[in-house]
Amino acid sequence: MRTAKRMGVRTVAVYSEADRAALHATLADAAVAIGPAPVKDSYLNIDAIIAAARTAGAEAIHPGYGFLSENAAFAQACANAGLIFIGPAAATIRLMGSKSQAKALMRSSGVPIVPGYHEADQTIAALAQAAARIGYPVLLKASAGGGGRGMRLVTAPGELAEALASAKREAQAAFGDDQMLIEKYIARPRHIEVQVFGDSHGNIVSLYERECTLQRRHQKVVEEAPSIAVTPKRRAEMSAAARAAAQAVGYLGAGTVEFIADASRYYFIEMNTRLQVEHPVTEMILGIDLVEWQLRIACGEKLPLKQDEIRANGHAIEARIYAEDAEKGFLPSTGVIRGWREPAGEGVRVDTGFRAGDAVTPYYDALLAKVIVWADDRPRALARMQQALGEFEIVGITSNLAFLRVLIRHPQVENGDIDTGLIERELSALTAAAPMGALAMAAACAAILWREEEERIAAKDDL
Repeated sequence: MRTAKRMGVRTVAVYSEADRAALHATLADAAVAIGPAPVKDSYLNIDAIIAAARTAGAEAIHPGYGFLSENAAFAQACANAGLIFIGPAAATIRLMGSKSQAKALMRSSGVPIVPGYHEADQTIAALAQAAARIGYPVLLKASAGGGGRGMRLVTAPGELAEALASAKREAQAAFGDDQMLIEKYIARPRHIEVQVFGDSHGNIVSLYERECTLQRRHQKVVEEAPSIAVTPKRRAEMSAAARAAAQAVGYLGAGTVEFIADASRYYFIEMNTRLQVEHPVTEMILGIDLVEWQLRIACGEKLPLKQDEIRANGHAIEARIYAEDAEKGFLPSTGVIRGWREPAGEGVRVDTGFRAGDAVTPYYDALLAKVIVWADDRPRALARMQQALGEFEIVGITSNLAFLRVLIRHPQVENGDIDTGLIERELSALTAAAPMGALAMAAACAAILWREEEERIAAKDDL
């Protein structure tokens, strides 16, 4: 919304009943209610969103990076209603949303893929035969899925049937499709993704890579750009492969091509047909606004930069702040935010939709904010992130700030010696309770007292 306002574009927010007073609804030039709190009745209600756009006289819809952002039916509904969907065509979303079809296309386009099984025959006999051919350990994955849902690690033949039944149930519940694929399990890989952009004039560029290796249960926690593990030679190869992937589908708008990699190889995982949560680290090292690029491309403009004009500078890191209790198995935390103090200063950015007084409800994703820092190099960026996390104070609900403060100081994180399993292996050390420092305790008490005083004054004014 801030980008749109800077460009002189009026914005209309949609909100559920639970989000009536949410920050995004107040920042927009206009806001339209679309239904009750449950997502199926509001943020996943395509008809309600299209109706809201028509009522407001909107010309385009930006789907964000959640809910319907990768929903082909929504993109098609926008087109049918004469609205510009700020993203790729429905056919592209549908194609890349099927891991099996996407990997077949990547294979034919010369993009390296993990050895695996992507066929239609889903009988246990066929899947068992494929797993034996690929060689254990293998990963079961939901063909239509993402975010770790419908995914199981199988280390031996005797585990396959139970893991398959469990993964299929989860995939059916999450995506309405229980088709599975099998991939060779790559031990201790890194997760590297490449940002790509395409315009309606046939131009495709790549915008460096992001290191997304620090994950918990296949969900990204901390991201960086660029990756210190990617050499100039591999960067050129992976970027070329990402552009080839985008070119193969005639890509339009912002997309991300994801790879897993070890010291000697890299493989295509999937393509996300939307702007990623972690896109700010790319913006920070390139000095560009990716949302502005999205809006310009949606208007039919050419890409603002050519490939040889894109240069990275410095190092950026993002940490995701969630309303969850790391000491209790990362259980979601709900309630009213009584105090909120963000870090600030040179090279520090906070993206959030919350503030003091807002309610954190159980209806939606637990992401509260993203802290993004930039510095000349990675050690300085890490130091800046450590300081920023130390300055961030949230009172009234439990967050993962303490967990992140420990994680960002972990020796392997500081050294860059990481893989996707690091957090799970080190979980007990990362979630050990740490005493609250004097400054943090004072800030928390001040925030509570300040909020209570505001509520007392407000109550007095209402009399």
